[in-house]
Parts: sequence; structure tokens; C-alpha cells
Amino acid sequence: MRVGPRVQRMRSDTLAAALDELEAGTRAAATAEGRRGPIDLRYRRFEPGEQVIARGELRGPGRWRPAVRAGLDVRGDGEVVAWTGGVRREQVTPASDESPYQALRRALQSTSVDP
Repeated sequence: MRVGPRVQRMRSDTLAAALDELEAGTRAAATAEGRRGPIDLRYRRFEPGEQVIARGELRGPGRWRPAVRAGLDVRGDGEVVAWTGGVRREQVTPASDESPYQALRRALQSTSVDP
């Protein structure tokens, strides 16, 4: 879990426990960090929706080539976005009645990392 410059590492025995910790961490970051304004640089303006103020990532099992890489981003406008993949992240689009947390669980349902 990364919130600003602070990084916190956690371990879980099951995917369900890891997803619970990830959800709790990103919910806390979304409420604690609040909303951000735009950032103006000389060459570009970054709107709040383009800024990632907190990122929770799941990786494992395996250190060098993990079977699962997924997570949740908290954007500067307060939106939470689920994603899967490593270098090439793909956004997980929630169904009409889903939250981003439920969409991530659904996307990882087929990937079993439990012993």
C-alpha cells in the first residue's frame, strides 16, 4: 500500500484476506487523503482524475514472476479504480451494480492462489 511517499507492506495467507486488507487500506486512504486540486507545470496540467494519490497492490505468490498482479488506485478526485496486470495495467470496469472492490474480486475469482 502506497499513500503519498509512505509504503506499507503486508502479508496474507489467502487471496480473500489480502483483498479484505486491500479494501480496508484503500477506503481509509480515500477518506484520509481527501481530494486534490489540479497540478500546473510549465508543459502540462494534471487534473485530479489523472493523479494517483494512493495505490494498493496485490502480488503473489512468487517473488520474481507473481501469478497475480492487481490493485486499486485512489485518484485525486476521490474515484477508486480497480486494475489488473503488471507493466501493462488494464482497468477493471465494474458492472452497473458493482463497486470497484467487488469488480476486482470478480476479476480475480478465476485466479486461485490459495493453497
